[in-house]
Amino acid sequence: MLHFIVIAAFILHGLAHLSGFMASWTRNSSGFSDRPWVLSTGVTLHSGTGHIFGLLWLVAAICSMGAGIGLAVQQAWWPILAVAQAIVSLIVIVPWWNTVVPGAKAGAVFDVLVLTALLLPWQDSVIIAPQ
Repeated sequence: MLHFIVIAAFILHGLAHLSGFMASWTRNSSGFSDRPWVLSTGVTLHSGTGHIFGLLWLVAAICSMGAGIGLAVQQAWWPILAVAQAIVSLIVIVPWWNTVVPGAKAGAVFDVLVLTALLLPWQDSVIIAPQ
């Protein structure tokens, strides 16, 4: 059962990342505020920098859903993709902390849990395989 919960978490996390891409590249705010990012007051999601981060949101979405699918079909590469998505996810969430929807902050916690589970010495006992 835990196996399926983790798969669903990766897939849903990836789908949630699509909102960052949509907020940056369309007129749909997807729940994001118009506030600038935390590094300066002149950069918003609709600026050039915001568009670059929007593309990174898309990369994080693809990697997260890929990790979930890789886990579902028991591919050996899924942990690498999971770590990559967690790193990219944190890179896009943290600078936009004042702009993102509240769920993105929960997503950051998920990313930290993924990194903790897959990068620390107990990795082999954490990688979930179906029973």
